[in-house]
Amino acid sequence: MKLETERLFVYPVENGTMRELINNETDAQLKQAYSEMLEGCLKDPENRIWSAVWFIEPKGSPGVIAGDLSFKGPPDDGAVEIGYGLREGFCKKGYMTEAVKAVCGWAFSQNGVLRVEAETDPDNLASQKVLASCGFAPAGTYGEEGPRFTLERTSP
Repeated sequence: MKLETERLFVYPVENGTMRELINNETDAQLKQAYSEMLEGCLKDPENRIWSAVWFIEPKGSPGVIAGDLSFKGPPDDGAVEIGYGLREGFCKKGYMTEAVKAVCGWAFSQNGVLRVEAETDPDNLASQKVLASCGFAPAGTYGEEGPRFTLERTSP
């Protein structure tokens, strides 16, 4: 499966690609997160898409990965949570806003998904801007990473 936007392809990667990502990651926190995602894929192959890393690839640049995002597991009580990040050199181009809108649209087309949630470091204004641009609203609560935001499905 591959989602296509005006400027991007956004798609979940296979387990082997996730293993390569883990092996090549130098940031301990990201390495741990990617490892947990792969564990989720292996533990629940039928729902792996909800734990897989999704690459963000600019059109016209095959193999160039601008960043990635993921859901943090299958829907739970109508909600899925997303996390995301861009690589250096791809910030402030609107790529993440475009990618988040695409995956949220896809998520809302899946059975049982009524809202998408995210949380971000309180000082990460760029991430908060992405969420606001995608229609997320502050939830008024805090999670492990900081303030939580929600986007509700608007149509059945």
